[in-house]
Amino acid sequence: MEISQDRPLWQPSQARVADAALTRFMQQVAARHGVGVGDYDALHAWSVADVASFWREVWDFAGVIGEKGDTVLTGGDRMPGARWFPDASLNYAENLLRSRDETDALVFWGEDEVKNRLSHAELYRQVAHFAAALRDMGVGKGDRVAAFMPNMPETVVAMLATASIGAIFTSASPDFGVQGVLDRFGQTEPRVLVAVDGYHYNGKIVDCRAKLAEIAGQLPSLQRVVVVPYVHQQPDISGIPHGRLLSDFVALFGHETEIRFERLPFDHPLFIMYSSGTTGVPKCIVHSAGGALLQHQKEHLLHADVGAGDRLFYFTTCGWMMWNWLASGLASGATLLLYDGSPFHPDGNAIFDFAAAEK
Repeated sequence: MEISQDRPLWQPSQARVADAALTRFMQQVAARHGVGVGDYDALHAWSVADVASFWREVWDFAGVIGEKGDTVLTGGDRMPGARWFPDASLNYAENLLRSRDETDALVFWGEDEVKNRLSHAELYRQVAHFAAALRDMGVGKGDRVAAFMPNMPETVVAMLATASIGAIFTSASPDFGVQGVLDRFGQTEPRVLVAVDGYHYNGKIVDCRAKLAEIAGQLPSLQRVVVVPYVHQQPDISGIPHGRLLSDFVALFGHETEIRFERLPFDHPLFIMYSSGTTGVPKCIVHSAGGALLQHQKEHLLHADVGAGDRLFYFTTCGWMMWNWLASGLASGATLLLYDGSPFHPDGNAIFDFAAAEK
């Protein structure tokens, strides 16, 4: 079979180009700034020549909820030292929870064992309950909440609840070893650990409770371990220090219907991620709420043309930054497709079957 190296595999139709978010963004820039940005190269040239104006336009185009302030950038010639949107205030979770309707927010497949979905309304309700439970513990701005979780709806709920109150979220995948988790969470000192009882992989159940007990016993900062049942309906968690089932953790807060979003500075910490650890203990990498939100919305809206009604799927675990990137798709109105498990179980087509079924 002869393959041409210079023939595109796919090109959008003219109608799709005309209706693309990137096209609308270029029209907005041209109308507001009187500059010719009729193609991608011209837009890119303008974006790096007038960085502050470009990011102001991204904020407006994305419809960021919050106070933008008058200044976009100070100390732009310094690195480190530059400050973006120094007068702004926003909340990352508030921007991801814009919708409260009954359409799908999250669709989850755990291999071929578990399938469920959450509407925008149900996602909002669950975040409200979880956030209230965190507040009741005294968790607030600057505290860390860690997740030892698969890529599943409860992880998104925990992250959004954490962000809504101004706490900082950090995560690791449950396939990590005990020392790998301690190397990460030992540095970030979480007050709360949200963890799964086990997971499905390649058609098998992997029980995490013994590993979780060992991890929790070596994190002196922990005050609560919230255990999410996944492979057991009612897991015995008596051996897990500070352990409490998710249903019990939120039980007193089912009456909560509204989320009190804490609007904070643009550079307030949102996520702590980690380097790979291949050359020593993993290094902590802090991402700000405003920076993560605006960069992800730029990529989703302008680069990927993701918008309301679209479905966004990326195969990832919670130990990789692409999970955070995927979660931010809610801000652009996308439904998130979450998959956990082996991409090859049972026949090598799992993720393609998922994409085809939920497209």
